[in-house]
Amino acid sequence: MPFYMHQWTYKDQHIRRMLTEGKDRAEIIRVAIEAFGGQLHSFFYSFGHYDGVAISSFPDQETALACGMAIFGEGRLITVDTTVLIEPDEGVRAMTRAKALFAGPASG
Repeated sequence: MPFYMHQWTYKDQHIRRMLTEGKDRAEIIRVAIEAFGGQLHSFFYSFGHYDGVAISSFPDQETALACGMAIFGEGRLITVDTTVLIEPDEGVRAMTRAKALFAGPASG
């Protein structure tokens, strides 16, 4: 299953609600991801530009997008950036394919 890194920023009012409710956000995200057939591998709060980072996997990109839209659609986030993660063996295969084209006969 393809892996994804999600980075997000909460809206101020949601942070205030998190402080008063004290709910486990990792568990809420895990349930949402699993509802779409995915798996939450890691969940972190963070300093800096983003308030949190998660690593997930989904059966395919369409499913990952649907889950992301459902979570973002709840209106608790200012922004969500999702990055497709490439596993090392896929990267090596891509380099091999690129090298074959790069090392091909010179044109012109």
